[in-house]
Amino acid sequence: MTEDLLKRRSIRKFKENDVPDTLLNELFTAAFQSSTTGNMQLYSVIVTRDKRKKEELAPAHFNQPAYANAPIILTFCADFNRFTRWCEQRNATPGYGNAESLICAILDTTIAAQTFCVAAERKGLGICYLGTTTYNPKEIAKVLNLPKLVVPIVTLSVGYPDENPPVSDRLPIDGIVHYETYKDYTPERIDEIFQGKEALQENKKFVKENGKENLAQVFTDVRYSKKDMEFFSQKLRDFIREQEFR
Repeated sequence: MTEDLLKRRSIRKFKENDVPDTLLNELFTAAFQSSTTGNMQLYSVIVTRDKRKKEELAPAHFNQPAYANAPIILTFCADFNRFTRWCEQRNATPGYGNAESLICAILDTTIAAQTFCVAAERKGLGICYLGTTTYNPKEIAKVLNLPKLVVPIVTLSVGYPDENPPVSDRLPIDGIVHYETYKDYTPERIDEIFQGKEALQENKKFVKENGKENLAQVFTDVRYSKKDMEFFSQKLRDFIREQEFR
């Protein structure tokens, strides 16, 4: 049962074939059966197929290739709007514009999205998580007409694969799993855990291309710099407040 999971990879090049609605609904049915806070299902999914709408949404995802050539874009949103409206219509007083509620909705959303991915890949589809969703949530919300108490969390490119990239490297299990209590890392253990990643030729190439001393500096100075992460953090905080999560 785990063989397919061990072989999974992100797909960034897709065939032009569309995904039938029957298959998409089958995958949604499976995804929405996943675990959820209090059985509230605090998420919504926006399916984007229309070419013009995709073009309108593309700048928020930096026009990356993994977005551009996918036949379907799915935006999974943390959604307390639907549940709040239900409460109000039943003479119940909701109080969900807070951090704990948002975290519950984010957990529901990411669990559903990942379940969708597993189901999709088992049906021969390819997926790619787009890391840009929380960088530009306000821009995405405007295009998708998201109301208050709804925050985009995960965007997936979905389609039939037109490539067969290698499986991504992963850290060793014993570098991640802790038994009974968290065992903090010594410098020696850090070296052991990351030595395989640092030894990969593709990562050595990244280091050289970016003129850095090591792979860690590629992450801190180029890919996820403090300046960029603080900038996008402020955007996300502002948007969350605008969506009435305090």
